[in-house]
Amino acid sequence: MTGVGKSFGTTRVLGDVSLDVPPGEFVALVGASGCGKTTLMRIVAGIEAPDTGEVRIGGRDVTRAHPGARDVAMVFQSYALYPHLTVAQNIAVPLLMRRLGFWARLFPGGAARRAIAADVARTAEPLGLVPLLDRRPGQLSGGQRQRVALARAVVRRPAVFLMDEPLSNLDAALRVATRREIVEIHRRTGAATLYVTHDQTEALTMADRVAVMHGGALLQIGTPAEVYEQPVDLRVAGFIGSPRINLLPAVVGEDGAVRLEGRETGLHSAARGPVTLGVRPESLRLGGGWAATARHLEYLGDTALLHAQLGETDVLLRVEPGQPARPGETLSLGFDRALLFGADGRRIAAHAISPWPAHA
Repeated sequence: MTGVGKSFGTTRVLGDVSLDVPPGEFVALVGASGCGKTTLMRIVAGIEAPDTGEVRIGGRDVTRAHPGARDVAMVFQSYALYPHLTVAQNIAVPLLMRRLGFWARLFPGGAARRAIAADVARTAEPLGLVPLLDRRPGQLSGGQRQRVALARAVVRRPAVFLMDEPLSNLDAALRVATRREIVEIHRRTGAATLYVTHDQTEALTMADRVAVMHGGALLQIGTPAEVYEQPVDLRVAGFIGSPRINLLPAVVGEDGAVRLEGRETGLHSAARGPVTLGVRPESLRLGGGWAATARHLEYLGDTALLHAQLGETDVLLRVEPGQPARPGETLSLGFDRALLFGADGRRIAAHAISPWPAHA
């Protein structure tokens, strides 16, 4: 898609969005609620029409084409299954619509019926749905219904898969299992996949590339490692990463040294004046040149999150689960890696100078 824009009344929802998803690629469209990601997907599907720009699928301009002429398959947050049909019949619906005329759908011939049944069985098998083919949606769990919805999308072998937060109704264990199934489906089919989610964990673990949206604009698109390690600005850095990145006010002096709380960090930049230092929780550590106050320790099993206060800023760092940290205790903190952001929020270049990292 190129230059796609969309407004609802006086509200601008999308502004000049361009995104290319080649065949065989899995792109996760991620952002907070209301950023425009679902609207963008609905435009690709043909459910909404863009005000500006164009949509092309397989090199063909489909900007004004009917949804049925686009060769896309959608999986929704709500399963949208037919309650009166069996699992097999639900999966077969797109095949009936595509291969048979109106009367043939009501009275399919033997050969057509056998071909459709074979395709349904072939699709249902890797998703573990074969034992459930004769059941109706009301007899299934949420995870099973979601797999039926996936099977119904896969069975027609479309050119493009569009998935709109398909896992949001599942519990944590099912989300992990179904994430794996979706990635395997994508690999088997080789179709371009656009996956909409507000869950960054889904985006980072599933996608070949991640497209980060904010306020109707596409801020950055790159591999999961690129958007995590090299965010283009504070908005991307603050959204991508769990736990959140620590954002600390710092200053670049006339000598180019980056100082935090009056101490040199070991970083040097061509910028001057106030900047923001971004430190991921895994890069912040106990032992260093900055005094902080322990606030709270969250036990997470194999690791723990320590909440502390550094100057006027609340910070998070990963520590060993048995690490003592009583509320009010004074700690010394250091860091091994950091990002630097200018006054306009854009990431700016910084390099390490000796000593690095800084020590007390």
